[in-house]
Amino acid sequence: MPGKVNDEGSPLDERQREGIGRAIGRIPSGLFILTARHEDRRLGMLTSWVQQACMDPPMVSVAVHKGRPIMPLISESRRFGICQIAQGERLILRKFLSNNGDPDEDPFLGLEMIHDTLLAVPILANVLSYIECEMICHMDVEGDHDLFVGLARNGRYIAGEPHIHLREHGFKY
Repeated sequence: MPGKVNDEGSPLDERQREGIGRAIGRIPSGLFILTARHEDRRLGMLTSWVQQACMDPPMVSVAVHKGRPIMPLISESRRFGICQIAQGERLILRKFLSNNGDPDEDPFLGLEMIHDTLLAVPILANVLSYIECEMICHMDVEGDHDLFVGLARNGRYIAGEPHIHLREHGFKY
């Protein structure tokens, strides 16, 4: 099973797994809403695995669990948005924690949106910052998540401080 073997290809023992899990869980991340639109469908999901990937040109990466309904929208439109959640923001967090990514439900209904976006991806108004990305790479890394890399085409810092997220264990959300 991917992620459960050591460099010799044999399974990790419980001590190795526990040590790796505790170390990975302490890597700090933020909380973000990954957004996408294709034709008349738009979706968003809560994610924490977002990272700057390049400075010149500016790029970011985001890891998405395989099978999430947002993946085809990103692949088909070749665009995505990243909305960073500010510390203390509860409404957006609650909305996307309770949304199971139902592809027939628009998760943005009732939320304030920014409408003058460059790439026409859904961008939430009450966030710390946002980045609009053109997807340049989609990688299946042979694990339980895929990696999307996007070229930042537009973005803005709005206001606030980032919500910092630490996990107790790297093998659990």
